[in-house]
Amino acid sequence: MDFTVDTATAAVEASFDATPDPRLREILQSLTRHLHGFVRETSPSIAEWNSAIEFLTEVGKACTDTRQEFILLSDVLGVSMLVETINGQDVGTESTVLGPFHMTESPARELGESIDLLGGRRVCVVSGTVRGTDGTPLADASVDVWQCTEDGFYDVQQPQVQPAGNGRGLFRTDEQGGFWFRTVVPSHYPIPTDGPVGRLLQATSRHPYRPAHVHFIAAADGYEEVTTHAFVAGSAYIDSDAVFAVKKGLLVDFVESDDAALAAEFGVEPPFVHARFGIELQEKESR
Repeated sequence: MDFTVDTATAAVEASFDATPDPRLREILQSLTRHLHGFVRETSPSIAEWNSAIEFLTEVGKACTDTRQEFILLSDVLGVSMLVETINGQDVGTESTVLGPFHMTESPARELGESIDLLGGRRVCVVSGTVRGTDGTPLADASVDVWQCTEDGFYDVQQPQVQPAGNGRGLFRTDEQGGFWFRTVVPSHYPIPTDGPVGRLLQATSRHPYRPAHVHFIAAADGYEEVTTHAFVAGSAYIDSDAVFAVKKGLLVDFVESDDAALAAEFGVEPPFVHARFGIELQEKESR
């Protein structure tokens, strides 16, 4: 009774006191304190609050099997990167956002196979190793990769143009922890702007672009899984990623190579573009 500005927060917090799960209770009570604090600080009008509810409703309606607008909203607000950073490895390869396009399962592929099903203009080989932070090669580790085309589109954005699974592959490392695959050099690209998140960026005069990158999820038994990117060094927007995901340690040189012996090793013709990206995983028990 007598719900007032002064009593509101304590009343709602107390309503969660009997929550059996202590972590859920902690989260809901903290959310209550911070959300009520936000409302007190900004004093939204009823019309403004209704607009906020309508916006979130539109975000939900924009989600499909191949598009996750709520992840996109989390990304552009920097929340995704904050959660990744809090939960990232203490040592080893730095983590970055999952992004909104990991919505379909990557097809299993053999080492050296191409994930470029369109026959792009510039052949690129990405190679590297998955190791523990002590340098131990991790055989049979999974390396899930996905990326956009040379023109900046993911397969799910162009179902009438790209075959399903283009730019995607699930690989297993060899006995030395090595992996390699053929692809194309990805382009920088805009995140989807035809939905409510795009309108938010427009209203705040923010650009929607991400620098060129290849996504990775690496995992091995007994080690922490890491979600990360290999960013193309020198790409446009490398200093102003719309989702705040760039880290200096993840910048990778995509180098033009005329090395005929190396080209033969990878099954390509010179010249080709070569990128080396090593991944280090932290042992679970070491955290």
